[in-house]
Amino acid sequence: VCDFARAVSVVTFEFENVPAETAAAAARCTPVRPAGEVLHITQHRLREKTFLLQAGLPVTPFRRVGSREDLRRAVGELGLPAVLKTAGFGYDGKGQFRIHSADQLDEAWRAVHESEAVLEAFIDFECEISVVAARSYRGEFVHYGATENRHRNGILDISIAPAGVAPKVARDAVEIAREVLKKLDVVGVLCTEFFVCRDGRLLINELAPRPHNSGHVTFDANVTSQFEQQLRAVCLLPLGAVTQLAPAAMVNLLGDIWTRGEPDWLAAAGIENVKLHLYGKSEPRPGRKMGHLTALAGSTAQALADVQHARNLLNGKL
Repeated sequence: VCDFARAVSVVTFEFENVPAETAAAAARCTPVRPAGEVLHITQHRLREKTFLLQAGLPVTPFRRVGSREDLRRAVGELGLPAVLKTAGFGYDGKGQFRIHSADQLDEAWRAVHESEAVLEAFIDFECEISVVAARSYRGEFVHYGATENRHRNGILDISIAPAGVAPKVARDAVEIAREVLKKLDVVGVLCTEFFVCRDGRLLINELAPRPHNSGHVTFDANVTSQFEQQLRAVCLLPLGAVTQLAPAAMVNLLGDIWTRGEPDWLAAAGIENVKLHLYGKSEPRPGRKMGHLTALAGSTAQALADVQHARNLLNGKL
């Protein structure tokens, strides 16, 4: 690791399941941004939620679960339904089990491999939003506003920017995100994901200390994308303008789209305000993120309609 680190000016990461020990080893030889401590906290649900709670930030009610008896006790305190999640190494809905009744406790405990987990109270939310933001080494903060996210089978399916939430909700989300980056002393990009409760309250669901799938729309929709912003921040350059050029919507392209053969790229590319991004992955598998489509339009409703139509055309649907 040190041989690699010595050969570069700075080390960063694009996935929070990188071992924290690797970041610590690299930091002995070159700067790591965001710091390895940020990675250590955010790659583990219990550490992350405990940090947020102690920082006074709004987080979903939770309990640590280390045994079957802990699970029974936690269910008694939080009630049902609830969601049991592995403490570490979970993303895109993996490592989760929704508990609806007490007779599912054994099944839930087996689903998390009888290892350390977090039980979260089930939130009957109105929608999910995220704020992708960046912070410089000088503490400068920029953000891309609130983005609405819609999931399918636990995987992000659609992102809409800006989110169709009340202005106060969007402002509150940005201010909470600002506090998250400040309290973690982040240098780089971090995404804060929220549940928007039906009474307008915001609860932090997860943190991702990296460019995030819900921010991929910024590649086309903003003056400075989240990817360029990450490079600017970790290389100690001034942060770029985040001005949004037009209302936008993004849809993910999963490997499922290839099940009928090669997608009809020509048809989708025929919609002039839609941009196609493929990630260069050689093997399409169900549930695997292979790329995305982004549409810019005069309204988010039109952008969403256009980008969904383009995805349908990939499979020969009208």
